[in-house]
Amino acid sequence: MEDNSKVLERERIQGRVKWFDPVKGFGFIVTDEGGPDILLHANVLRNFGQGSIADGAEIDVEIQRTTRGTQAVEILAIRPPEGTGPALTEDLSPEMAERIGDLEIEAARIKWFDKGKGFGFANVFGRSEDIFVHIEILRQSGFADLQPGEAVGLRIIEGKRGRMAVQVLSWEAALRDI
Repeated sequence: MEDNSKVLERERIQGRVKWFDPVKGFGFIVTDEGGPDILLHANVLRNFGQGSIADGAEIDVEIQRTTRGTQAVEILAIRPPEGTGPALTEDLSPEMAERIGDLEIEAARIKWFDKGKGFGFANVFGRSEDIFVHIEILRQSGFADLQPGEAVGLRIIEGKRGRMAVQVLSWEAALRDI
């Protein structure tokens, strides 16, 4: 009797998200070296703590090559799409934009987010006021969308119209950075 339970070797690669559709539950990663597209399943993304990922985001993953193709099995890191820096709004000075990483990460839950409108709101645990989340901040943080109830880490500033997020982190990434 033949043993077909061969353990597949994992390989670490760096790539870029070609596209990801949270409704379909999958997308693909490409590498700079070329080769076949790498399947990114929604479950792998959720295991990293995100429900979406921006097209063009840089991603470090462990992959497995199978008879059905190459697929991501674990996400190690996600970086925003190349060429996206902090969104400079009237509330975020260039000096503050350079120091975003120094801001405290606050644990929050998404109240609602409407991709079509380009914004939404979150609530920091233990506080009642809404935190404004703009789609550009979301995209520059490596996300494509947020779902109500999703736990995230936010870096927040006090804007002219109230508190607003200047960076969104997956809950798991926020826990690593705290």
